[in-house]
Amino acid sequence: MASEEGAKRCVRCGERKPHAAFDRKRSNLDGLQRHCRDCRTNYHCRAPEPLGPARVPEGHKRCRGCGEVKPHSEWHRKGDGFAGRCKARRAAVQPAHHLRRKYGLTEVERDAMVASQHGPRAICLSAPPVHVDHCHKTGRVRGVLCFNCNSAIGLLRDDPETINRAADYLEGNAWKPTLVAPGVYQLPS
Repeated sequence: MASEEGAKRCVRCGERKPHAAFDRKRSNLDGLQRHCRDCRTNYHCRAPEPLGPARVPEGHKRCRGCGEVKPHSEWHRKGDGFAGRCKARRAAVQPAHHLRRKYGLTEVERDAMVASQHGPRAICLSAPPVHVDHCHKTGRVRGVLCFNCNSAIGLLRDDPETINRAADYLEGNAWKPTLVAPGVYQLPS
């Protein structure tokens, strides 16, 4: 058997084998996989179990997320196969993953932002805030808005001057002439 220094124990078979029997994995402390090459080959090349509780019927698949066996109609297509998680599981987990991936926030942090905005509605005062607003140049999160307010700011390219001109237009200041003297009007520039 190999010496203690040049050997490692496989987590699957439990045998101590030389380092050459393991594939490399830089993220592990010793730079090697946890299981030997023989165990990896046996694990990936084994034949499926013929019968038993683990067998999945034709036209069905087991969800990695919830562990249930569901028909193919309950799965999203991915490449030439199906996704790893069923539609229901993906829908339940997706909003939290989106917040973490795109903005680096948890749902608790988002809810705290809503509470810190001195009320649930920052701009329109009518719809609940559920969409994270962020600066497209820096990526900094500014707050949480409703869909329409967040879209409006984005469509106006996050430009305060454009937003002010839009407000002036709505108030009639942008196109109405101003009375300077009796019978004399000044047109807006």
